[in-house]
Amino acid sequence: MSEKIRKVRKPFNVKLLYRRTCLIIYDIISVVGASYLALLMRYNFDISEIPEYFITPINRFLAVNIVITLFVLYLFKMYHSLWAFAGETELQNLVMSSVVSAVCYSVGLQFFKVTGQQAVPVSYYFLYVFMLISFIFVSRFSYRFFRSLKHKQQNKNNSISVMVIGAGEAANLIIKEIVNSNFSTMVIRCIIDDDPGKWGKFIQGIKVVGGRERIIECADIYDIDEIIVAMPSITRVEMSAILDICKETSCKLRSLPGMYQLVNGEVSVSKLRDVEVEDLLGRDPIEVDLDSILGYVKGQKVMVTGGGGSIGSELCRQIASHKPRMLIIVDIYENNAYDVQQELQAKFPELSLLVLIASVRNTNRMNWIFERYKPDIVYHAAAHKHVPLMEDSPNEAVKNNVFGTWKTAQAAAMNGVKRFVMISTDKAVNPTNIMGASKRICEMIIQTFNKHYDTEFVAVRFGNVLGSNGSVIPLFKKQILAGGPVTVTHPDIIRYFMTIPEAVSLVLQAGAYAKGGEIFVLDMGKPVKILDLAKNLIRLSGYRVDEDIKIEFTGLRPGEKLYEELLMEEEGMTETANKLIHIGKPIEIDEMKFFVQLKKLKDASQSENVDIRPMIQEIVPTYHYKKTL
Repeated sequence: MSEKIRKVRKPFNVKLLYRRTCLIIYDIISVVGASYLALLMRYNFDISEIPEYFITPINRFLAVNIVITLFVLYLFKMYHSLWAFAGETELQNLVMSSVVSAVCYSVGLQFFKVTGQQAVPVSYYFLYVFMLISFIFVSRFSYRFFRSLKHKQQNKNNSISVMVIGAGEAANLIIKEIVNSNFSTMVIRCIIDDDPGKWGKFIQGIKVVGGRERIIECADIYDIDEIIVAMPSITRVEMSAILDICKETSCKLRSLPGMYQLVNGEVSVSKLRDVEVEDLLGRDPIEVDLDSILGYVKGQKVMVTGGGGSIGSELCRQIASHKPRMLIIVDIYENNAYDVQQELQAKFPELSLLVLIASVRNTNRMNWIFERYKPDIVYHAAAHKHVPLMEDSPNEAVKNNVFGTWKTAQAAAMNGVKRFVMISTDKAVNPTNIMGASKRICEMIIQTFNKHYDTEFVAVRFGNVLGSNGSVIPLFKKQILAGGPVTVTHPDIIRYFMTIPEAVSLVLQAGAYAKGGEIFVLDMGKPVKILDLAKNLIRLSGYRVDEDIKIEFTGLRPGEKLYEELLMEEEGMTETANKLIHIGKPIEIDEMKFFVQLKKLKDASQSENVDIRPMIQEIVPTYHYKKTL
């Protein structure tokens, strides 16, 4: 049975008809006014001076001119635009339609002129175009002007005072959106830019009041509540310098994520984000050529253990974008594994993805996985990483970290894996906690295996990862959101920090550089005081330290030390092609003694030995712990 398709009639819009009718009436008046006013202006508004033969053709052609002008305006969509949001395109159409109408007018007057006389003075045509453009401009753009005034008046007493840093294209787009919005409660009070050539000038009616040295002063003068950093192209170092000034104002800070937002035309208020602590690290992020690095990943079977964790999941994202033959995610926690699986399937529908729930502590399970799927490259990110928790459960740290690594590495070696990259930590250097000591043993296992198998075994050592599970930053944010206090273990504690993408870049770079046996180390710049991070995060959130949000010191946690190191003294340092990545020289190990010690450690951990710390210290002489009575 065939069905007739009926066209849906649009509802009759009385308001729209009323507006267009008013515009048409106004345009008729504008044509009449421009026709006679231009002639009056030509003769200095002295009617007695105007020859009759100049007025006659205007009178005769007036009705036709009105019809032609309205038709031209219609063709140029002068009755269809939303004039509340009129911009450059509408202005161009306005000028072009007026010029076209004037050309038609000049031609038409020639047919109605008095015989033997000139139709009108030549200057009349220019005055006519000018008057017609002026009249139509007023009708179309006055609505936007008065609407803007109304918006400013409405939000004047109930608004967020904003300072914008940056007077470039990104700032212009942000300011334009805020100024023209009916819903924004923000009011731009001033603009800051370091270019002296822009000082005293205006963007969307907002004055550029000076350079960064005036940020604190202007925040006080204009009673600023929020600062927007609209400079997506600046380096992290420059951002840090600006934010060091801004954080003294107690204003909430927000910024654009990056230059790509401007390139893609995505600059808008919705793209603004809160300034994060990583913006204050004072160094540019590590940048690597992932296309060249991950060239060896294309067409390979790649396995990521701990693929649901912070580092593991980011590894999976980067690897998935470079067309591996298969990506195998192994994780014991099914919720994280499921989340990563759903994300990758949505982003990379063509990806051959396998997600397996398994524990690296299960020998048979790991052997079966490697025998069945034969991965070419393995990134071993599975580990227990929480220092205080591992201090209370040292046997679990040993079972999971040490022997989980042993079993995974052995399965890899026995099944022809080409490269095995283990994630380590700066806490493995002169460790004072079980987690760090267990990771140092893992490094020793990796370097030992590298001597006896064809697989290239390497380790990657880095510091704290901002935003990762267990990172101090998410904890601080939760505490600030709850109104405080923010807890810091010690006023002098310092740490090296890097972002998750930086950490993953280092791991991937290690996979490219690997020759076997190396411990790769990232030059992460200067260490950062945790107390400074806490203070900065409080200020960046728009609060005052110890007034709005207090900081409390809780004392060092079990196994925690004031500072971390990246290399042990005997390891030395050699450079790679990337000047920010170094290699620690392998330390000679008495393998027979090491294997015997590992056997004793395995038995002790499985029998739930009350304290295996002395045994670990025998294996890792640089491990020092606080002995309990």
